[in-house]
Amino acid sequence: MMSVLDFDNLTKRYGRTTALRELTLSIPEGSVYGLLGPNGSGKTTTLGLALGVLQPSGGTVRWFGAPATAATRRRVGALLETPNFYPYLSARQNLQIAADVKQTDARSLEAALETVGLAQRQREPVSGFSLGMKQRLAIGAALLGRPEVLVLDEPTNGLDPQGIADVRALVQRLAAEGRTVIMASHLLDEIEKVCTHVAVLHQGQLRSAGPVAASLATADRVVLGLAPGTAADVLRAALSSLPFVQDVRPETDGRVSCALAIGHSPASLNQALFAQGLALAHLEMRHRRLEDQFLELIKN
Repeated sequence: MMSVLDFDNLTKRYGRTTALRELTLSIPEGSVYGLLGPNGSGKTTTLGLALGVLQPSGGTVRWFGAPATAATRRRVGALLETPNFYPYLSARQNLQIAADVKQTDARSLEAALETVGLAQRQREPVSGFSLGMKQRLAIGAALLGRPEVLVLDEPTNGLDPQGIADVRALVQRLAAEGRTVIMASHLLDEIEKVCTHVAVLHQGQLRSAGPVAASLATADRVVLGLAPGTAADVLRAALSSLPFVQDVRPETDGRVSCALAIGHSPASLNQALFAQGLALAHLEMRHRRLEDQFLELIKN
């Protein structure tokens, strides 16, 4: 899969403080890529360097396989800060000002209003908009010119539950249209629900990167139980004999849990146990949330 953005040993220093240290990362085309980390982890610095707002102390940024230039950045739409609009002007008038600055046509403006769900309210003054509507309008401004990539810094920060749901749905819709979305967030739940890939940053360093699904799958455990009256040690012994089974532990009610090596599923485990003459009465997947893995990554 082609990458739209590559960082190679990217570093940013402010005097004696290193805000970002030797970041090497590739963001694949068509992904919803989350930069996850607490405040001060380097997320906004990374986005600022990608967009040319900041200049690196070392390393390189490449967009679409080429060195970053004004031309390549025109293929990118961005929302880096809290949106500011003229409150006495309508949503359409505010977008028109942004479109004039970007020198985009009217069709791009119409498409942006439709995409963010504000076409029916485009004539209303922004002063009457909720925070969630203003955020959607800001994303609409970033969409002017039909960019291939959208960069969002904490897009749901400060929103109420409905505003968060609206922005999440919008990001998913943009991804479904084929756009690549890069978003920074400190919200673990947001990354899990919206992103296809995640990079974990902490104190300016990359701690982990890869598909969200794979990150979660490596932390899953399988909980198993035999029929009542069957000794738990029989199941533990059978599990320990299987080469793809790891970390066998006793659970409550005589059940046993284990982790599976990558590439193996609960179905294959069930089949292997049945081949040994053991019929399971209970089998469930216990998903360890990304939060657990995230905390383990940043505690070191």
